[in-house]
Amino acid sequence: MPKSATVWVVDDDSSIRWVLERALTQAGIANETFDSADAMLERIDHARPDVIVSDIRMPGTDGLALLERLGEIDPNLPVIITTAHSDLDSAVTSYQKGAFEYLPKPFDIDEVVAITERAIAHANERQSETAVAEDSEEHTEIIGEAPAMQEVFRAIGRLAHSNITVLINGESGTGKELVAQALHRHSPRANAPFIALNMAAIPRDLMESELFGHEKGAFTGANAKRQGRFEQADGGTLFLDEIGDMPAETQTRLLRVLADGEFYRVGGHTPVKVDVRIIAATHQDLESLVQKGDFREDLFHRLNVIRIHIPKLSERREDIPRLMRYFFQRAAEELGGEPRVLLPETETFLTGLEWPGNVRQLENTCRWITVMASGREIHLSDLPPELGKPAEPVAEERQSDWRDQLSRWAQNQLVQGKHHILRQATPAFERAMIEVALQHSQGRKRDAAELLGWGRNTLTRKMKELGM
Repeated sequence: MPKSATVWVVDDDSSIRWVLERALTQAGIANETFDSADAMLERIDHARPDVIVSDIRMPGTDGLALLERLGEIDPNLPVIITTAHSDLDSAVTSYQKGAFEYLPKPFDIDEVVAITERAIAHANERQSETAVAEDSEEHTEIIGEAPAMQEVFRAIGRLAHSNITVLINGESGTGKELVAQALHRHSPRANAPFIALNMAAIPRDLMESELFGHEKGAFTGANAKRQGRFEQADGGTLFLDEIGDMPAETQTRLLRVLADGEFYRVGGHTPVKVDVRIIAATHQDLESLVQKGDFREDLFHRLNVIRIHIPKLSERREDIPRLMRYFFQRAAEELGGEPRVLLPETETFLTGLEWPGNVRQLENTCRWITVMASGREIHLSDLPPELGKPAEPVAEERQSDWRDQLSRWAQNQLVQGKHHILRQATPAFERAMIEVALQHSQGRKRDAAELLGWGRNTLTRKMKELGM
């Protein structure tokens, strides 16, 4: 990184400006701060930074409008967007308008500095892969402020201008089709068809006809020529849900289409050429199916170009209240009446459930409550009986149990004449907390650090100290 590199910080929050100014200065990066995009735009007429770090929501010109303006002034200037109001649309729009990176607040200051240094290197190498696109005003039904969902939003944003094949992993009911729709809606194929097909819902003997169509007389009952889903999706996107349930013979035909871009209808002799982007999804472990011989390895590698993992609902509990408010609003619009409102104890109980059916189960529960609850405010007694009863006393007993056990352990250590007992207890406690957080975040250190209330560098240092 050259010594002359300069970074401009744009944020109406003085505390954020102070923190970034101090961190960049300590990293040896010259910087200048602005309390508004308008003030920065006046300055850019006379000077030019190497990188800009900007908030989205600010008085006057906001961060997205600033991105658009900078794209006209200098499309090669890297802009890092930060925001405390992170959602899919702002993430996608930021990338579409040319953002170098998108960081939801609160961010890890070390990560901001590292990304800024990478942006400076990017500018110095004169790479020009910025993508500018029209702002989409379509409403998205993907709701998520949890760190795991932010990773999904960022992946969609990065793929916004790509035709690359994507494999979506996630349990049933997590919203895989919504993510596929978002990938299509924010792609160059947005004005072409989006065709969805669930492999698990089609009888095996009809699957090839469903995918590739058939000629008249190809089999009993084929009274007319029929287009398959590939032809219907020509120019657009074909979403193949539950791809792990596709039979072997259909896997072979799909592989040929992906390789050659053409196929034959069932009973046909003339090749049909199509231009289709494939997005596949599954709740199964495809690697395991490959090892068992139930899924073609070459097809797996064709589909697994980019993978997006959708977290289960219990891994993003902080999103449950907002999701329920959305589903209550939608149920009220469909069924009539006012949207239901959860009492605090009801919301706490529902947020603590496992939700094995994920977001789909949550939505169905909201519809049930809308129909069956007698009042607008939802009490614990208004919930479906299959959700079970609150077990607060048990939770309190368990909480006190570990504290009592820790207290007894400390007393025993002291009775035995031990000293410096924190040297033994603290590493054991931290190791247990880190292991649980990593398990909960499926090994993603950034998310685990967020769960623990640490920065990612702190987590990395602690793991090194503990030999993890």
